[in-house]
Amino acid sequence: MERVELMELFNKRPRIGTLSTSSKDGKVNVAVFGSPQMVDENTVIMGIGNNRSYKNLKENPNAVFIVLEPGKGIMDWKGARVYLRAVSIEESGGFYETVREGIRKVAGDQAAKMIHAAVRFEVTEVRPIVDMNT
Repeated sequence: MERVELMELFNKRPRIGTLSTSSKDGKVNVAVFGSPQMVDENTVIMGIGNNRSYKNLKENPNAVFIVLEPGKGIMDWKGARVYLRAVSIEESGGFYETVREGIRKVAGDQAAKMIHAAVRFEVTEVRPIVDMNT
């Protein structure tokens, strides 16, 4: 999938997305997230609460975001596995406030109040949902 096509899918609503993370000792976590946005072909940003995903990213910056767009039938679904590396995690400042305000506009005050940090990721690899190659 080309990055421009990925950005369209990634930022489309409605869509389903999960973030998979791992602690430094290999304990994995997966969570549904609505806030991630792909702001350019190599960068994803998101707001995150003080939760397992946040704690894992503080220990291990590597993650995978799976984005899915439902289709009429299962073979019509679109999606991608987006491999990420957290390059900054900010709990205050301009980037944090910008992300939090964006969430407030889309999801309301309650959702914005739950944001503990803003995360900027570098996209390191993109793979299809089903990949027969190794």
